[in-house]
Amino acid sequence: MKASSDRSKEDGAATLFISVSNQIRAYSSLPPNFQEKGFYSHLIQSILQVQLVERGHLSSLLAVKPPVVNANGGLHGGAIAAIAELMSIACARTVVAEDKELFLGELSLSYLYSAPAEAEVAVDASIVRSGRNVTVIAVEFKMKKTSKLIYIGRATFYNIPIAKL
Repeated sequence: MKASSDRSKEDGAATLFISVSNQIRAYSSLPPNFQEKGFYSHLIQSILQVQLVERGHLSSLLAVKPPVVNANGGLHGGAIAAIAELMSIACARTVVAEDKELFLGELSLSYLYSAPAEAEVAVDASIVRSGRNVTVIAVEFKMKKTSKLIYIGRATFYNIPIAKL
């Protein structure tokens, strides 16, 4: 026979599972426009404004709007990752030829502080290293008003040349 504390742990786990299952079912009925291809891109592009494009450097301004704010009132971590990936790809393309395919091998992010809703964030991506087979990009997110560093990202791309037959 199980002790009462074991039973309460199992009951708590079962309750949590049921709660999560109900939330998943609630999200599975998203409106069709949220499920169409390219929605993610439109969402990110609606909050990101390109400021500067140079060889090996890219700067943008990010407006923290309600669609990308988490329950705590800050910029959602998934949105940060998506923006870091998008900026990294765009920055890599300023030095890597279009005929080479890029493979994202690693994306690491450090969340130092949170950007509050309605804030403006300066996003800078720059080449750390670019060689024949590897390109490394650093992405910095800073509050526009204070220049306080809030997120740091680093992406490693592997350059895959197209085979010549």
